[in-house]
Amino acid sequence: MILSYGSQRDYDAMSETGASAQDVAAIGDFLAKFTAELAESGELVETQGLTAPVLARRVRLRDGAQVVTDGPFAETEEVLAGYWIVECDGIDRATEIAARLNECPGPQPAAGTVIRPIADWAEDVEH
Repeated sequence: MILSYGSQRDYDAMSETGASAQDVAAIGDFLAKFTAELAESGELVETQGLTAPVLARRVRLRDGAQVVTDGPFAETEEVLAGYWIVECDGIDRATEIAARLNECPGPQPAAGTVIRPIADWAEDVEH
């Protein structure tokens, strides 16, 4: 799983400071091409972008009671912005794919992208 991160500040910068229609289109075009290439190579399993952190909700159990907090969350600088699940030849290929995301125009989160292998729970339980 290739994870892409952003912050509420990134989302705000795109909408409030007036990112041009060209800027937004450039991001959309890049991501559409990137995803299409993964689909064409047969490596894409699934992908989704997520809404702004301000639309998120955190649910926690605190002292036996459910506590719901609406986003954004001041204590969290960066949040998951989207993900790609790929089936490829290994971590090196996943790293190549993830590195291409850093070429996307627009705000560049400090975290860049993160690669996390998906656990095979049946196999993990046996070990």
